[in-house]
Amino acid sequence: MKNASLTPEAVLQVFLEFLSVEKGLSSNTIQSYARDLAKLFRFLQKERISWMKADEEGLVRFIHHQSRAGLSPRSMARLISSIRSFYNFLVLDGMIKKNPAVNLSSPKTWLALPKFLTVKEVESLLGQPDEENVRGVRDKAMLELLYATGLRVSELIALRAKNVNLEDGFLLCVGKGGKERIVPIGDSAARAVRKYLEEGRDKFLKESSEYLFLSQRGNAFTRQGFWKLLKGYAKKAGLVQKISPHVLRHSFATHLLERGADLRSVQLMLGHSQITTTQVYTHVSRKRLRRVYDKYHPRA
Repeated sequence: MKNASLTPEAVLQVFLEFLSVEKGLSSNTIQSYARDLAKLFRFLQKERISWMKADEEGLVRFIHHQSRAGLSPRSMARLISSIRSFYNFLVLDGMIKKNPAVNLSSPKTWLALPKFLTVKEVESLLGQPDEENVRGVRDKAMLELLYATGLRVSELIALRAKNVNLEDGFLLCVGKGGKERIVPIGDSAARAVRKYLEEGRDKFLKESSEYLFLSQRGNAFTRQGFWKLLKGYAKKAGLVQKISPHVLRHSFATHLLERGADLRSVQLMLGHSQITTTQVYTHVSRKRLRRVYDKYHPRA
């Protein structure tokens, strides 16, 4: 077996380079893998087990250890996925003969249903920016576009002006792993973005920039900057639940499915590689249907 003398740090670096170069994963995803596997290596070192000689029993002990430490089901699922991917890579690269993680199973993360806003709550949120000033015009466009398209916040702030086609009503989004997808834009969002382009964007522009949405300094927005902006408007709208950019993404998907959109179309718009990821929203819709049924059926 090759590379038998590699240290845990060295083999981890080889694996991370594989994820970046061969798999084309985003830097955030790669960092998540790195954190998960660093935990595993620390555990194995404490147990005096080499990364090459870890067996299924040792990995299960590690997973139980993480579970007792209070890791959420979703984080557990990602951790197990990281371990399985790592050892699968070791087998494919000829570093080990047998994958000890092949039988590890993930917890059912769909039980943690995504939080979403009602249509009325979304309308209240979108009505908060003051369009009498350029900042409000920009913020209105960002909020409208986020809800209209279901983009991740990282995708929203990375949007290039050239990739938004308001005439035909769609945008080109570069998502996780550099994958491109076409997403429709509704009339309301298109009007807000057009107003921003005509009345607001040039006022933020300090020098040439390809980004659609610009901060006060003329730079691309940061995720933290947009999060702060969103929380401010949520507070003004009187929304009591904890809000995040992902709540608008969840609302986008939930509202589409509640109104009859098919799961495959929603999957494509969200940029999910697996339809099972999108299916979590059907649980949300079923829960809502159950409430409606119990409230209105005469023999419920």
